[in-house]
Amino acid sequence: MVCTIGFFDGVHRGHQCLIRQVRDEALRRGARSLLITFDRHPRSVFAPESVPQLLTTASEKQALLRATGVDDIFVLPFDRAMAALTAREFMQRVLKEQLGVDVLVIGYDHRFGRPLSNSRSEGFPEYQAYGKELGIEVVQARELEGEHVSSSAIRRALADGDVATAARLLGRPYEWRGRVVHGHAVGRRLGFPTANLEAVEPGKVRPARGVYAAKVLLPATDVAGTAAGRARGTATDVAGTAAADTAAAGTGAVAMLNIGHRPTLDNGSELSIEANLLDFCGDLYGQTLTLFFIARLREERQFRSEAELAEQLQRDRAAALAACNSTL
Repeated sequence: MVCTIGFFDGVHRGHQCLIRQVRDEALRRGARSLLITFDRHPRSVFAPESVPQLLTTASEKQALLRATGVDDIFVLPFDRAMAALTAREFMQRVLKEQLGVDVLVIGYDHRFGRPLSNSRSEGFPEYQAYGKELGIEVVQARELEGEHVSSSAIRRALADGDVATAARLLGRPYEWRGRVVHGHAVGRRLGFPTANLEAVEPGKVRPARGVYAAKVLLPATDVAGTAAGRARGTATDVAGTAAADTAAAGTGAVAMLNIGHRPTLDNGSELSIEANLLDFCGDLYGQTLTLFFIARLREERQFRSEAELAEQLQRDRAAALAACNSTL
């Protein structure tokens, strides 16, 4: 059994590079490949106040990990007992005795297990030494060429509204889901009816305020009138994601999306997330939409009148369509 360990939030290009090496090593040895992950972020046990917002939910992560083609995925419950294990104890009790691991593939800077003391940090040399004692070969993974990719870097990009960088690091557009709720109907009055969205997974990262181009996966219901030709590929562009895995029968659409306080409409401090689906006609109230962020079009700003806002929305509409078409 050849394995690696990680929380794998986002299953980004760095994770994908590591997982390919696990698969290749397993094929070379005629063994099975195994990914070991955790049911919650480790900080939720020993530092709950510092748990970051996540890039993927548990179900999304499972779907993305399955799509890598590994043989097995093992989800460990991360609790205080697990957090108390030293690296050697983890290797012996979990890797060797429980899972029968023969080869452990890890990155040069990967750390696991409870530190032995505040002054001593274990790393790859120690893991190799423990492995020799336990009968586990510890192999150092190659880094992804070109740039260092991390979940933290992707979170920072999304916090800046830089969804293009986030997509490059992830290897796919960032995905976010929202349930359609009733809003103020101002968009309809301006000629741009919007689906007002409420986060389905509040623990996921929400990109920064601004106006975005997005592809939208609609639920597999009898909604009609989407710009199917323009949005062709919405599901297939993100093959392997949880949305593609669970809602492949849905319909694709292109949208311009606003995240912010709608200053022109005097929305106060209320944050709204509104999607104007291009060339769409249908009732979506109560439905869940999956958004794939393609590009940030501009910052949110205040206009002198609703007429001036409507003119800008026409330009945003054209820009959103152009950005989404360029990714088909």
